[in-house]
Amino acid sequence: MDKGFTIINNVYTAADVEQIINCINKADADKPTFRKSDDLFAIRQFLKEVPGVFPLIFNDRLKAIINEFGSGYFVTKSIYFDKPGLSNWFVAYHQDLTISVCKKADIPGYGPWTVKQNQFAVQPPLDILHKNFTIRIHLDDTDQYNGALKVVPGSHLKGIYRPETIDWTMEQEHICKVKAGGVMVMSPLLLHASNRTTNQQKRRVIHIEFSNVDLAGGLNWSERIDLN
Repeated sequence: MDKGFTIINNVYTAADVEQIINCINKADADKPTFRKSDDLFAIRQFLKEVPGVFPLIFNDRLKAIINEFGSGYFVTKSIYFDKPGLSNWFVAYHQDLTISVCKKADIPGYGPWTVKQNQFAVQPPLDILHKNFTIRIHLDDTDQYNGALKVVPGSHLKGIYRPETIDWTMEQEHICKVKAGGVMVMSPLLLHASNRTTNQQKRRVIHIEFSNVDLAGGLNWSERIDLN
């Protein structure tokens, strides 16, 4: 991933996608990890809250993609995003600089800390973020009109890259169009953003983060799921 991302279509068939959506629709939406608004429906700790999707998501094609990164990778975080067709939700350029852990601890190189929905998040040392990757599974065709990710290719190689310092005379923006059943694989350090929806089409995405790193000082990944 020289550019910090790649798009792979046809990881799931139309029937696979339908099965995944049906499984999500049966979930109990009254839990605190479920966020509902006019602009966004989200399920945090997704694989924990909707465990029935696990065998549907981790098919042989997805496992092969994960194995391309090497051995020992496990899930560290999972979120489901459903952006309705009339959504005004947008996300400004940012990097995914934090990881979810089980507790707060004073460990050199880890910080700052935040807490969201009783879950601790911390910015780890940069070398951990360089080893991690994210897979975004698309359940709808996604383009610039319904909130496809915009990215700055190569930005993952520039360390912590503050959006306000982007020099657009030097950088280029790329729209990541993905078909339903396709995936986008990306570095958490890749600068990315998304626009408001303008074509009244839904955008449903499953966001899963992976690592093969054990954390320092007795810290544990709060959503760790081993794949072997």
